[in-house]
Amino acid sequence: MSAPSNRRSIFLGRMSLPERNYLADALRAETVGGILLLAAAVAALIWANTLGGSYEAVRGFHLGPSAVGLDLSVQHWAANGLLAVFFFVAGIELKRELVAGELRDPRAAALPVIAAICGMVMPAVVYFAVNSLGGGSLQGWAVPTATDIAFALAVLAVIGTSLPAALRAFLLTLAVVDDLFAILIIAVFFTSTINFLALGLSVAGLVLFYLLLRKGVRGWYIYVPLAVVIWGLMENSGVHATIAGVAMGLMLRCTRREGETSSPGEHIEHLVRPLSAGFAVPLFALFSAGVSLSGGAVHDVFTRPETLGVVLGLVVGKTLGIFGGTWCTARFTKAQLNPDLKWPDVFAVASLAGIGFTVSLLIGELAFSENPVLTDEIKASVLIGSLLAAVFAGILLKVRNAKYKTLCEDEERDEDQDGIPDIYELDKPEFHLRMAAIHEAKAAEHRRLAELASGTHAEDDDPA
Repeated sequence: MSAPSNRRSIFLGRMSLPERNYLADALRAETVGGILLLAAAVAALIWANTLGGSYEAVRGFHLGPSAVGLDLSVQHWAANGLLAVFFFVAGIELKRELVAGELRDPRAAALPVIAAICGMVMPAVVYFAVNSLGGGSLQGWAVPTATDIAFALAVLAVIGTSLPAALRAFLLTLAVVDDLFAILIIAVFFTSTINFLALGLSVAGLVLFYLLLRKGVRGWYIYVPLAVVIWGLMENSGVHATIAGVAMGLMLRCTRREGETSSPGEHIEHLVRPLSAGFAVPLFALFSAGVSLSGGAVHDVFTRPETLGVVLGLVVGKTLGIFGGTWCTARFTKAQLNPDLKWPDVFAVASLAGIGFTVSLLIGELAFSENPVLTDEIKASVLIGSLLAAVFAGILLKVRNAKYKTLCEDEERDEDQDGIPDIYELDKPEFHLRMAAIHEAKAAEHRRLAELASGTHAEDDDPA
């Protein structure tokens, strides 16, 4: 029997090629969606601060069949209906990470999971501390615990940072785990009264959904109506309706079978992600982010303990929690930081995770639903805290931008033009033969051009 290996694993090292390709596709959609989300938030703020009466009238307008308990306001439809699509995609992402991604290996999963947990506990601790000392309400402890991956990636797109794939994967994995715990927080702490009949029927619908998937039944015309019924029953049960989206996402198969180019989960995620990132989340932002940002309101954010706790939780708690959890895991386990990266890079990504937009706004609405004035102030604090975290992270990332560009160029280089980055072929003998032939051809071309140039010069110097 061989002795156990003491070799240290590389943290934020090179990803496998399939993971890299999947990550690139996912982040491309998230980045575009994040830019739309940013635009929707700005539009909501302009609308609410210029034509506030019409904004309140539109988002407070009720529609839907009251006979089945779905006569909801536009804002409620956006928060409970459209975000169910967002959480459906989050459920698929989580399932894929658990069976085929970064979380499938418990040892590899330990780092992002611990970092994410610390990144949720520390903001709550900061909020508790501020409100305990200031005499504020402790109801909003969960508001600063969430990270908005789309908004974070939109910030990266705006500041033009070429973040290496390993750091982007770390950020995405953090957000997936973060979403899981946010879902648990919503389910456990923001469910007051339960209609057990509606909940039981919703669970029965989920069981039917699962059985149909396992039987290999196909057809969107079966699953979409069933999903709507499950969502409607969950909405009437008292449990937040987005939980239905997560549950259905987790049921999809995300492993590939022989002959498949993509699993059913990956295929459906590819179809639904644009709807989530490009429509559902921006509309939620449009009808949730519109709060008054007058001078007095901004002043109140930094003087009221509830709102100050949210700002400090996002900016300070998230950064210290994720960075501290990551450093301790690497310090006391066999994980070793990628030598191409430095701990300030991890700190910058940790600060970027302080952008807690979508889910933080949702939890803010749930936590202070009985106090509309405080709800708007909490939303303002989420916006301000996310903005401060984005600016702080942007400055840190800009400092290392030149290094990031070099790393990304190395990751993307494909001199033999076979569609596979060269870095993934370094250990293949045939790759080195191809590269030697390419370099020899380039050298021959350079020699030919040099000879032509020298011949031209000789003709120019000829008196004849």
